[in-house]
Amino acid sequence: MLHRGRKAAQPRRRWLKQGESAEKGVNMAALKSPGASEFRAAVLAARLAVHLPQVPPQEGGHDDHHRVAGTPLGGTAAVLLPLVAANEPVLLFTRRTEALVRHAGQVSFPGGRVEIQDASPRHTALRETAEEIGLVPERVAVAGYLSRYRTGTGFDIQPLVGVIDPGFVLTPNPAEVAAVFEVPLSFLADPANRVRATRELNGGIRSFYTYTYDGHEIWGATAAIIVDLVTRLAAIESP
Repeated sequence: MLHRGRKAAQPRRRWLKQGESAEKGVNMAALKSPGASEFRAAVLAARLAVHLPQVPPQEGGHDDHHRVAGTPLGGTAAVLLPLVAANEPVLLFTRRTEALVRHAGQVSFPGGRVEIQDASPRHTALRETAEEIGLVPERVAVAGYLSRYRTGTGFDIQPLVGVIDPGFVLTPNPAEVAAVFEVPLSFLADPANRVRATRELNGGIRSFYTYTYDGHEIWGATAAIIVDLVTRLAAIESP
């Protein structure tokens, strides 16, 4: 089991000081309650909700490349962006096991295919997160949705942003999850820490964002979803 307490060691983090320009990151001071010494999940989620869609976007979406002709549709899916409301907020990621058929060994957010019993993408993301890493829905304060992301393998992914307080315990499913790790939001928000790369995949050239943190390569759909999140947050100004 993985424990995340309020005072866990958090090495190699850089955070924006209050008043620092958000051009190279996210000015989280704009989202903290006046006079508060630290974040709380419910409060942070409520403040983020003002800036995020509260229903799944029906139009729009984004992709890094055109789907290769003839590639079968992979279906619809939803993922959760678990934002830990620590003094220096972090995002949680999973590394998929090498035994999985799709995207083996890659870094992703917890989530998966929409099932017939799921009432909404929110239900899908929260259900899959509980199944994959043991984070129950009751611990997640939902903030809202991001733009849909359509992958070159035919998946239509709906990202959901959720905020959680420190002090949780994770129980990753060993059949699906090889590791769970966290990355400071400030690192992901700094444009200097992401690059555009190209790679030949499935007979086509794919262009995508990529981050490298503590030996983890975060790329493709996951990186693009991160860029969508931090771009939205960077536009939020202090009151």
